Amino acid sequence: MNFPTRPGVFTASLTPLNQDASPNLNQLVSHVNWLFGQGSDGVAILGSTGEANSLTFEQRLSIIEHTAGELPPEKLMLGTGSCSMQDAIRLTTASVQAGVFTVLVLPPFYYRPQSEEGAFRYFSELIETVSEERLRVVFYNFPQLTGFSFSLELLTRLRERYGQVAAGIKDSSGDWENMKLLAREIPDFSVYAGTEKFLLDILREGGAGCITATGNLTSPACSEVYRAWRSGDSDEADRAQELLTRQRLALQQKPFVSGLKALLEQSTNDPNWKNLLPPFVPLTPEDASAFSKEATAAGIQLSSGD
Repeated sequence: MNFPTRPGVFTASLTPLNQDASPNLNQLVSHVNWLFGQGSDGVAILGSTGEANSLTFEQRLSIIEHTAGELPPEKLMLGTGSCSMQDAIRLTTASVQAGVFTVLVLPPFYYRPQSEEGAFRYFSELIETVSEERLRVVFYNFPQLTGFSFSLELLTRLRERYGQVAAGIKDSSGDWENMKLLAREIPDFSVYAGTEKFLLDILREGGAGCITATGNLTSPACSEVYRAWRSGDSDEADRAQELLTRQRLALQQKPFVSGLKALLEQSTNDPNWKNLLPPFVPLTPEDASAFSKEATAAGIQLSSGD
């Protein structure tokens, strides 16, 4: 496959916050570097797991500028979607100007129902206004939160109009049949499963990989699946996927942001990981302790160097 974006395992990074709820930029860079060391091929910053839609425009802009300046730009995917067309354009432009050309973009999600024509016009205006041939837009399909699902017809239309700029999709719908359809029907289109539970399946169907929240703790197991698949060792890939799926199922028992931050706080003893933006609330000490035991039982190593 000749994917227009980086294939493999992307972790949707958490955003460490200071006590005053501002992003801790240096700690974010440190965490992303740690994720690379754990086996992530790339990291998506300012996605749902990064609490992007609870941050101010200025905070998102500062994260884009800081991370792009401190991290390998070719390994980053920056979330730039917004209900505000102008904010999405400004954030995407900032990403491009900082040297990160791959962006993850939600559809405008407040007004419902949303038409396919409305979504097409939104993305057309974004792409044409930014006007950068190196731009790679990964459409973010998360209908449980946005109320909108990208169809094969819409994605094909965008691809035919904008070529490789309409680069791929992160499909967090949980609909395996839809992921498989997109991987089969749109040539050289980067289809990323939104859960590592489908990592091996999507790779075998010609997809690009996964972009996953729980990669904050499952990156080593994700990496083993991807390595085995690339080497052609089908049996080893199946075994690695079995372990990875067990880890994912253990971690999805709690809300991702609250649960993952609780586990990182326990493993690093860094109080910043306790800090959350509304509407998220921290786990109780009892829940956090039980969750830690479940994660460990699933084979997750709760230690961090960030």
